[in-house]
Amino acid sequence: AYASLVRMGKLKDGKRMNVVVPTGNFGNILAAYYAKNMGLPIGELICASNDNKVLYDFFRTGNYDRNREFLLTTSPSMDILISSNLERLIYKIAGSEEKNKAFMESLSDNGAYEITDEMKAELKDFYGNYATEDEAAAAIRKLYEDTGYVIDTHTAVAAAVYDKYKAETKDLATTVIASTASPYKFARSVLHAIDAERFDTLTDMEQIDALCEIAKVPVPDAIEEIRTAPVLHDTVVEVDEMDGIVKKILGVW
Repeated sequence: AYASLVRMGKLKDGKRMNVVVPTGNFGNILAAYYAKNMGLPIGELICASNDNKVLYDFFRTGNYDRNREFLLTTSPSMDILISSNLERLIYKIAGSEEKNKAFMESLSDNGAYEITDEMKAELKDFYGNYATEDEAAAAIRKLYEDTGYVIDTHTAVAAAVYDKYKAETKDLATTVIASTASPYKFARSVLHAIDAERFDTLTDMEQIDALCEIAKVPVPDAIEEIRTAPVLHDTVVEVDEMDGIVKKILGVW
């Protein structure tokens, strides 16, 4: 992304850019952190959470606490309360394997840990915030109405958080928002955000066609194949019958 911006003349080589990543498991933003440590001119690392805002709370307080209600959102890949890749960052700023292990044992045993003030100072390049379901939907709708560009529900979290970051810091530096999923994967939620009255009554495949029409992006082959793919599994089973059905499918009963 950095090289592309330089090549396009939108960023001077050597000048810093910010990065916004929608994340629950802290993977892609950790990659950006590693890239920064390797010398890539990255300024602020903006960590965007959805309503499961355990990372937002961590960056604001230094306390990681998974003892909270787990919420199901329209950005399900971010519905995470134990952010496994964060352990790698903690290892980096803790300074030793033993300290890192103690934090992770506290998370396992008590559901929480709190880093030291010295470790908090090591997080100065990170900014954390979160977007509610309504804020993410509004970001999808506004971007589409302003530009005709359609984003998925996870990218919408990042877009909404970036707006909060700009309002809070007044930092208008060149910024890359990591778009981590296709809107086709979350067509119903995306179209609901754009115009619920127009799209909510459509069937799943009708929504795919509608999304293709407004986004002007071809339907991915993996989705097109579903139209004519044979139904291989149509068994519907109650929970208490699952054991017997599995054995029947495996031919062991």
